[in-house]
Amino acid sequence: MVNVCDIQVMKPLLAEHGFHFSKAKGQNFLIAPWVPQSIALESGVDETAGVLEIGPGIGPLTQQLCLRAKKVCAVEVDNRLKPILDITVGEFDNLEILWNDVLKLDVPALVKEKFGGLRPMACANLPYYITSPILTALLEADCFDSVTVMVQKEVAQRIAAAPGSADYSAFTVFCQYYAEPELLFDVPAHCFMPQPKVTSAVIQLRVRKERNWDVLDEDIFFRTVRASFAMRRKKLSNGLASGFPELGKAGAAEVIEAAGFDVNVRGETLSIPEFARIANEIVKRHG
Repeated sequence: MVNVCDIQVMKPLLAEHGFHFSKAKGQNFLIAPWVPQSIALESGVDETAGVLEIGPGIGPLTQQLCLRAKKVCAVEVDNRLKPILDITVGEFDNLEILWNDVLKLDVPALVKEKFGGLRPMACANLPYYITSPILTALLEADCFDSVTVMVQKEVAQRIAAAPGSADYSAFTVFCQYYAEPELLFDVPAHCFMPQPKVTSAVIQLRVRKERNWDVLDEDIFFRTVRASFAMRRKKLSNGLASGFPELGKAGAAEVIEAAGFDVNVRGETLSIPEFARIANEIVKRHG
């Protein structure tokens, strides 16, 4: 197996194929073998799993997943990597590479087609610039046991944040609505080539089998959350009145009180069940 984390091995191979890192695609390749090994190990991937990998790059995580999983389906948007991946992961007969943009794929249909009878999981070292759209797509697909990703450390902290904390955001609520996050470990910048300017972190999102929030309308729920965070450090009533113009200031205050909260409450202090109560009040008024 080619040691894809060894610069002495990979630099000549990349040069031979005229490969240059694309800043536009956010390419930073791992040069510390413990990182892909730890991601694969801590993700819980085993022979019962079918793994969707997003952005295999030159294949360090792909190799580790293929050693553990029954099947790996890797989606890569950069065709220039084809001859390199042929060399680094070509030996694995449990690997299929799709040359496509994962955001253009029907993920639930893909998982059903490729991983029938297996435990579907997602794993990725996500490019920083498209972390949110890809995570959103993977969680909304609602077809994985877990999603384990390496992201910018600040993003990982935001995903795992508690209500009322500085990192708590609409994206926090979105991720925690679908899954339970657990921060696994940090990955320093020197583990990559070229080195990014930030520390990375690996986070696992275990998809919730049940969501006992009693949400009457998911669209209204997420609209409520977005409206609540649109005006941080201001009263929730301001955000709701702005996000739901049909309510107006008075209607927003009524909704908040009807849901059992003080009219001066701030949105960033609320938990998912509390957002659900407010969203359900809005649904009852404007169903």
